[in-house]
Amino acid sequence: MSVLHLANRQKTRLVDRRLLRRIARCLLEELLRRDSYEIAVHLIGATEMARLNQVYLRHQGSTDVLTFNHQEGAAAESLYGEIFISVDDALVHARRFDVSWQAEIARYLAHGLLHLEGFDDTAPGPRREMKRRENKLLKELSRRFDLGKVGRGQNGVKRE
Repeated sequence: MSVLHLANRQKTRLVDRRLLRRIARCLLEELLRRDSYEIAVHLIGATEMARLNQVYLRHQGSTDVLTFNHQEGAAAESLYGEIFISVDDALVHARRFDVSWQAEIARYLAHGLLHLEGFDDTAPGPRREMKRRENKLLKELSRRFDLGKVGRGQNGVKRE
């Protein structure tokens, strides 16, 4: 079973959900070689992210991406979870790292999926390995897609 749900609940930037869905499916099916998954991706603002971060992790403030693994009882070959991506944080980090906010969104998507694959970034060694894998995935996505077309503009939300 392959189910991908993409919800855009932020109003900071226009987002092409159709393209982002294609990118997510490429990550899942071609690059991570998963044919069984049930994934929900939520694009949200910093206020909602800060609330989730406080409620579930007891951390103050917003963060770029939160991943919830719901694989309890699911087969190991399946991915089952939710990824929350803060578009506001992507804008801040894009300026800081001199990349596009759209590429940051793709990076956060890859990062969340790697967490669902079992990667951990709490200790230095595993964090370096996860970052290497994330960079490799982003490089391949950049080769296959024009990531700049994931979104544009300042206000409103592109629905499809």
